[in-house]
Amino acid sequence: MTEQGATRPLAERGRILIADDEESILENMREWLRDDGHEVITVTSGDEAFELLAGEDFDVAFLDIRMPGTSGLDVLKRTRTLGSDTAIVIMTAESTFENTMEAMKRGALDYLRKPFALSETSLLVTKALRSRALEREVRLLRREVAGQHATSERLIGRCDAMLEVFKTVGKVAASDVPVLITGETGTGKERVARAIHEASGRTSERFVAVNTAAIPRELLESELFGHERGAFTGAVESRAGRFREASGGTLLLDEIGDMAIDLQAKLLRVLQNGEVTSVGGKRADHVDVRVIAATHRDLEELVREGRFREDLFYRLRIVPVHLPPLRERRDDVKILAEHFVALYAEELVDSPRYLSDAALAKLLDHPWPGNVRELENAVKRALVLASSEVLTPEDFGFLDAAPPEAAMPVSLADLVCQELDWALQDPTRPNDVYRRVVESVERPLIEAALTRTGGNQIRAAALLGINRNTLRKKIVELDIAVPGRQ
Repeated sequence: MTEQGATRPLAERGRILIADDEESILENMREWLRDDGHEVITVTSGDEAFELLAGEDFDVAFLDIRMPGTSGLDVLKRTRTLGSDTAIVIMTAESTFENTMEAMKRGALDYLRKPFALSETSLLVTKALRSRALEREVRLLRREVAGQHATSERLIGRCDAMLEVFKTVGKVAASDVPVLITGETGTGKERVARAIHEASGRTSERFVAVNTAAIPRELLESELFGHERGAFTGAVESRAGRFREASGGTLLLDEIGDMAIDLQAKLLRVLQNGEVTSVGGKRADHVDVRVIAATHRDLEELVREGRFREDLFYRLRIVPVHLPPLRERRDDVKILAEHFVALYAEELVDSPRYLSDAALAKLLDHPWPGNVRELENAVKRALVLASSEVLTPEDFGFLDAAPPEAAMPVSLADLVCQELDWALQDPTRPNDVYRRVVESVERPLIEAALTRTGGNQIRAAALLGINRNTLRKKIVELDIAVPGRQ
């Protein structure tokens, strides 16, 4: 059973138990695996093997299927009932279908038929050690993730800035004072708002989020405060509005920095009086709403520029919460990435997935301009496209790709001049600069408007300042996919 001149695999050190009633097998396996650097203990009966497995910790156990007293299969079964995670390999000279199936059914790592090459034992030990390490890491990760905070929104982070955020959420949740959450796009502002809601006494009531930047000015007032039937063209029925919908709960006004100045005045009155009047209505209704505002803009700068009301700013900013960009919390990239892998693996690929050390190193080197949202989406993409259960740097290769030149932001004037220069330099090009410029702008403009309005064509047309029928015609002509349409 010994091998001369065999290439020895590099193995991590483990604690191994070998149970067999043939002394020659015990001696050969003991010496071979000790040469690999492992601690090896040998016994000659199933009863001795079970006693050791029940009282001590082993990474791997090689059990002969036929031994005096208790058989290897019985030891395997009894060990599993104890909850032991020791990897067990069954050895036998009687390789039958029934024995193989029974061993694997009882939770064996593998099945070795005698005589076997000693190098096979090295490979099995390496496999078992790596599998056990991954299982322990996943269990540890789950405990860490579960212990980050009490809400289902999973606020995750260990850096000092995020710890301060956690503290603030805990302190402010019980009160009803307005909170202003600031931070770059993708830092998780809505997630923090939901965490505040879920930790508050309003958690059994509704959490309503409104992206004020995605709704045209002429529709936003109705969206927030409601409208009466016939209040304006298209108002065929009354609408309660988001403040009334959120009464008793929490209302998140996302991207508050983009709100028109006249609407800011109406919002201020609602915050001061706790009363909402519908568009076209005369009666003011009392609403009990906890307001949380969020923005990626510098509201103090907007106040200085006269684009945001100072009194509204101070009314919203009673408790400020600032979320740092991911590039300033590098220590959190690892736990966030592992959290997203554990969270989405079952949902997207229906089996566990793991991050290799090299993949983590790659993620740590990325600047993450899109912050936590970009990291979350990158993990989802890698999970869907990966060919193995361990994610490698290659699975995140798309992070290295520079944005195509055509996708880089340029001004409209630059685009026009570029097209004109090409036409002048190449007289063979068709004289269709007007068409090319219009097409270059029209598609992304319509797609962006539909995205910002969640696929609502009425709002998108109003946002663009065009007729609804014109928008529909362009959607068909340009074969544009409408968000939310099946």
